[in-house]
Amino acid sequence: MAGQASSVFRQVKPLLSVNREDARRRVLILYKAWIRQVPSTLLVYDVPLKAQDCKEKIREEFKRHAHVTDVRIIDHLIIRGQMELQEVANIWKPKSHLMTYWKKTVEKKPTDFMSKFLNGQD
Repeated sequence: MAGQASSVFRQVKPLLSVNREDARRRVLILYKAWIRQVPSTLLVYDVPLKAQDCKEKIREEFKRHAHVTDVRIIDHLIIRGQMELQEVANIWKPKSHLMTYWKKTVEKKPTDFMSKFLNGQD
């Protein structure tokens, strides 16, 4: 037995979905819930964007994870998406955090002394 390679498979318990079709159904339900939430989010948060822009951003965020095939990872992303939706729907998320989704670039903080000095940082 020591010379032979044996393959051992560990059966892992799924988080939510039992198969890929179930996971796909849950993703579509979450996507539709986000789309339905757009009008009230625009009204409550007073976001200076059009509904179509928000829907395109939601579509982009979902397509960003389209390559994921592991059901457990899909379930994890669904749970995170549901939590995020709940924060937005219950107005627990500040407007500034919501607006970071539309931020084009992230500023790179200076690392050397002279750059920090010129930017007025400690």
